[in-house]
Amino acid sequence: MKLDGRKDARVKMDHRQPVNLMGSDGTWRRSCVLLDVSNTGAKVEVEGTLDVLQAKEFFLVLSSTGLAYRRCELVWIDGTTAGIHFVTADGKKKSVNAKALGAQAK
Repeated sequence: MKLDGRKDARVKMDHRQPVNLMGSDGTWRRSCVLLDVSNTGAKVEVEGTLDVLQAKEFFLVLSSTGLAYRRCELVWIDGTTAGIHFVTADGKKKSVNAKALGAQAK
């Protein structure tokens, strides 16, 4: 399903899927809810302050153990909602299977 006329299909979460954003150095963490996800990014609703999201890169932690995660960069903020892009080790945007990512978050 495509939302908002985007190039990549987005998978919208039917239930509130809790995830976390964490600084790449581990010094901060924010609870959030995964709203939708695509091959290249996601939309999350962030709890708490958003000032830490100004960091160049951070992680979207998908599991409670921290074993499932994606390296990200901030694209936009609108109130408590943020759009993020997945990046690879070389800094390029990452293409991942959105359905698999949604399944990992469950």
